[in-house]
Amino acid sequence: MREGPDIARIASLVGDPARANMLNALMGGTALTASELALEAGVSLPTASSHLSKLMEGGLLTLASQGRHRYYGLAGPQVAGMIEAITGVAEAVGPKRVRPGPRDGAMRVARVCYDHLAGEHAVAMLDRLVARGILLRDDKEIRLGEIRPGQIRPGEIRLGPSAASYFSALGIDVGAKPRRPVCRACLDWSVRRSHLAGTLGAAILDKILSEKWARREKDSRAVVFSPPGKQAFERVFLG
Repeated sequence: MREGPDIARIASLVGDPARANMLNALMGGTALTASELALEAGVSLPTASSHLSKLMEGGLLTLASQGRHRYYGLAGPQVAGMIEAITGVAEAVGPKRVRPGPRDGAMRVARVCYDHLAGEHAVAMLDRLVARGILLRDDKEIRLGEIRPGQIRPGEIRLGPSAASYFSALGIDVGAKPRRPVCRACLDWSVRRSHLAGTLGAAILDKILSEKWARREKDSRAVVFSPPGKQAFERVFLG
C-alpha cells in the first residue's frame, strides 16, 4: 500500500452523481437540509440521508442543528476549492452537458464560490489588483488546458506593500491573523483562470453585497450587479 493521502477515497465520494449534485448545491455557502439536498440530487430522502452520512464520514460536510432542523454545509473553503477545481477540469476536458439558459450566463459573469466572488468579474479584479501591485502573484499563473504534471496549483498570492492601506480605505482589515489564508488562488471553472479566495476574497464579496452594488439571485449562486453597482465595482477594483 502506498503512503500518503487516500485520493481514491475522496474521489469516490465526489464521483457519485447524487453526491456531486449535493456538494455543488452547497457551493453557494448556504447550509441546506437533507430534504433540500434530496431535491437537488434528484433522489429520495432515505437515499439522500445515506449519501449525506458518507459525505460526513469522509469529512466533506459539517452538520449544525437548530431546533428540529439539521443543516448541512461544506466542511470549509478547502473542500469548496476542490469542487471548483474539479468543475473546471470537467468543463475543460470532460463531456459537455446541454447548458441551461440565461441563468447559466449570469453564473459565468459573477457568482458565489462558497464565500467569495467568482466568474469573469472576479478574475478581472484579481488581474487588476496584481497589475497594480496591491496583490503579488509569486509564480506564473497556470490555466486550465495548460496543466502539466507537477503544476496543479495556480501561483500563490500574497499582499503587496500597499495592500493594507488600500483595503483599509475600503473598510477591510488585512492585518488580522486568521486561521485560514488571507489570500488564496482558486481556479475558476468558467473562466479557467484564478480568482481570489481566502479571508480577503470573502471580505470583498461582503463589501460588494453590503454596499448593494450587487445582489444574490434567488435560488442560484449568481451575483447580479446593478448598473450603478457595476460602475462602483469597476471604479474601486478595476480602476
